[in-house]
Amino acid sequence: MKTKILKNTKEDIEKAARILRDGGLVAFPTETVYGLGANAFDEKAVAAVYEAKGRPSDNPMIVHISRASDIGQLTRRLSPDIVTLIENFWPGPLTLVVKKRPEVPDRTTGGLDTVAVRMPDNETALELISTALCPVAAPSANLSGSPSPTRAVDVIEDLDGKVDAIIQGEDCRVGIESTVVDMTGDVPTILRPGIITAENLEAALGKKVEYDKAITGKNGGIDGDYKPKSPGMKYKHYAPKAEMIVVEGERARVKAEIERLKGLNERLGNNVGVILFEEKAFIEAAHDFFARLRDLDKEGVDLILAGALSDTDGVGFAVMNRMLKSAGYNIVRVQ
Repeated sequence: MKTKILKNTKEDIEKAARILRDGGLVAFPTETVYGLGANAFDEKAVAAVYEAKGRPSDNPMIVHISRASDIGQLTRRLSPDIVTLIENFWPGPLTLVVKKRPEVPDRTTGGLDTVAVRMPDNETALELISTALCPVAAPSANLSGSPSPTRAVDVIEDLDGKVDAIIQGEDCRVGIESTVVDMTGDVPTILRPGIITAENLEAALGKKVEYDKAITGKNGGIDGDYKPKSPGMKYKHYAPKAEMIVVEGERARVKAEIERLKGLNERLGNNVGVILFEEKAFIEAAHDFFARLRDLDKEGVDLILAGALSDTDGVGFAVMNRMLKSAGYNIVRVQ
């Protein structure tokens, strides 16, 4: 397949929208990570997304819309809490899991009776979706399991020759995927943490928000029969090519252990990369983490040593969710 490399001009966005309407696949920037889009109502196109990414078919997709009112195409009922979150956080990096309309294909939702919906905060994404005249199902625009792409060059590296078009836009502002909240039960439940934190949601709703066991239990709390309601819950995600170890503990001891492990491995002839953010640089860590993984892969490192962030901060918790999944929960704890 010949992939068209497009710019985020009006003319090229119109070309990309036409590709989506015709059942093709288009990668495009959002504020979180780049997405790989298909018409959410076109089962054949959505199936092609799974194929291009090598994505498991029970891993549901997030459907992107360009106007908040378009959520009515995907669900029949909006609770007062859903409306409150839409009013407070859309457009933005918040995905809401709601009961789906029968018209939404099972292929798009991983066979679930729910659909995940968000309105991105990115002009290119909004214009593309609006011009395409359809909701756009779009997981991250990478090969399944590899670090999510936050730069156009990352998308081209993974998907050139596998999709119809890639829109080269700006680097993603946020750098980790959206917060996903299940709104189908009595208590709003975070299925995937993001830069919009539990505290942010609770302040808007005036009520308690819970975390799903899948992101708080040991090794993600997942067993083989678990059916994910959100992307990023069940499968090993965001993994670099190199082995990766997360070092947790008191900050000075973490730094010392990383230096010790680095020295030991280099004496064995291994090329070692280090990811160690400043202690409270949570926003920077969110923005840079996936790009750092990809850059270290390009350098051909054999081992990545990453210093853990504090998970008592909401954004730090979200970055740690990605970091632990990237490492396959390969953790060294220092006292």
